[in-house]
Amino acid sequence: MRLITLFLPLFVKKLNDPPRRILKFFASIGKKIAINRSTTFFRIKSSKLMFCPVLRFYLQNKEIMKFYQSIIVAFLLTAFITACAVKKIQSSSQPVSHEIWNELVGKYVTEEGKVDYKGFVKDSVRFNEYLAILSSSHPNDSNWNRQERLAYWLNAYNAFTVQIVARNYPQKSIKDIKNGIPFVNTVWDIKFIKIENETYDLNNIEHGIVRPRFEEPRVHFALNCASVSCPRLRNEAYTADKLEAQLTDQAKYFLNNPVKNKITPERAQISKLFSWFKGDFTKNGKSLRDFINQYSEVKINPKTDIDYLDYDWNLNE
Repeated sequence: MRLITLFLPLFVKKLNDPPRRILKFFASIGKKIAINRSTTFFRIKSSKLMFCPVLRFYLQNKEIMKFYQSIIVAFLLTAFITACAVKKIQSSSQPVSHEIWNELVGKYVTEEGKVDYKGFVKDSVRFNEYLAILSSSHPNDSNWNRQERLAYWLNAYNAFTVQIVARNYPQKSIKDIKNGIPFVNTVWDIKFIKIENETYDLNNIEHGIVRPRFEEPRVHFALNCASVSCPRLRNEAYTADKLEAQLTDQAKYFLNNPVKNKITPERAQISKLFSWFKGDFTKNGKSLRDFINQYSEVKINPKTDIDYLDYDWNLNE
C-alpha cells in the first residue's frame, strides 16, 4: 500500500496524458532513479520528487524489489503497445503503384544504401507526387493481398522517413529531429503521416502495423531508420511480385555486411537489432543462431560467443 500511496499522485497527474506520454514519463523517472541501499533514503534525482524514507524496507528486500520492477516493466510494455496500436481501417482503396519511388531511390540511393538527401530535396515535386499517392490510399484486406499490403507499408515507412529527414536537413542524426518534450519525445513519435483520414507516426507503422500484423522478421532488414547501422535503404521499391526475394536479399546483405555484423565461427559481433527484437527472430522454436545461420555465409555454432556492436546513429548519407 505504501508503494501505491507513493506513486498514486504521480500517476493521477499523468492520467490525462496520452499513453505514450505515460510510458515516457515512467521511463524518464526510471533513468533518474539512483537507489542507495546503504542509507535510509530512496534518492530520486528529480525536482518533482522528494526523499522517501518509507521505502527503506522495500529497497532492502530483494524479492519485493524484483516483484515491483516486474510490475513496472509490465506496465511500460503495456503502455508502449497501447501507444503504438493501430485499429483496422475501413477503406475501399485499390493497390497503388510504387514506380515513382522506384525511380527516386534508383536515382538518389546507392547500392550500399547511402542516401542523397539533397537530391530528394531538389526533386521534391516528384517526391511529393509519390507521397500523395501513399496518402490517398490506405491498404485494406478487401482489395489488397498480403504482399501488396506489406510492400506498401515498407515503402511508406521508408519514404516518410526520407521526407522527415529531408524536411530538417542538414542533421547529423535522425535522432536530432525532435518535437515535444526534450529527452522524452523522439522523431518516431511525430504525427506527420497522413493516409486517407488517419494520422500516424513512424512507430505506429512499424510497431502497430508491420510487426504485429505480418509477423515477418525480415522486415527489420527492409525498414530503414536513416542511420549508418540500420539495414540499407533498398535502391528499388518493394513490390508484391518480388517481395519474397527482396526480403531474403535484404536479410543476406545485412548479415553478410562486415560493417553491420562481424561473424566468425568463434565469435559473432552482431547488430543490436537482434537484441532489441530478439522475440521476432526466435519464434516457432527457432534460436537466434538458427536465424543467423539461415542467411549468414559464415555459420555459427552453440559455442560461438555472441555480443552486440555499438549502434551508429549518424545519418546514412
